[in-house]
Amino acid sequence: MYKATVNAKKHLQINLTEDSVIVNERRIGVSKVQLTDMRSHWILDGKSMNAEVVQANSATKEFTVKVNNRVYVLDLKDRYDELLKSLGMEATSEKKLREIKAPMPGMVLNLLVHTGDAVEKDTPLLILEAMKMENVIKSPAAAVVKKVHAVKGVAVEKNAVLIEFE
Repeated sequence: MYKATVNAKKHLQINLTEDSVIVNERRIGVSKVQLTDMRSHWILDGKSMNAEVVQANSATKEFTVKVNNRVYVLDLKDRYDELLKSLGMEATSEKKLREIKAPMPGMVLNLLVHTGDAVEKDTPLLILEAMKMENVIKSPAAAVVKKVHAVKGVAVEKNAVLIEFE
């Protein structure tokens, strides 16, 4: 079983079986074809969906996925994560934050931090416009900004380094 938080708002309980997914106690029939390492095609209860993993942080289990051209940020926790949290040990698996990369191509609309700024987890760093949507890029961990590579009003490619940390 997994607990998923979608876009830091919606909370779901997910159980996976061989031929279905149970979301908040509702069974959904599933068929999946893996197209590449990061892209797949799904049929969920007869509805077709294209999915792409845009960014994945396996250490924190945070993922940015694009489903039918809509971007979602997922934070997954399994029973072991919950156990570690209950024991006060959840921070031991975090790695030091080195840089933030663009999860998708887009235009930098606004920079919210500067060199030398100390940021906490979930601090908004910049706003990236992609596919006519404004995406707030947040810090996945506490860090100090070493260098801001992004420039307001300049387009960036996917995986371009936006901000570097000490």
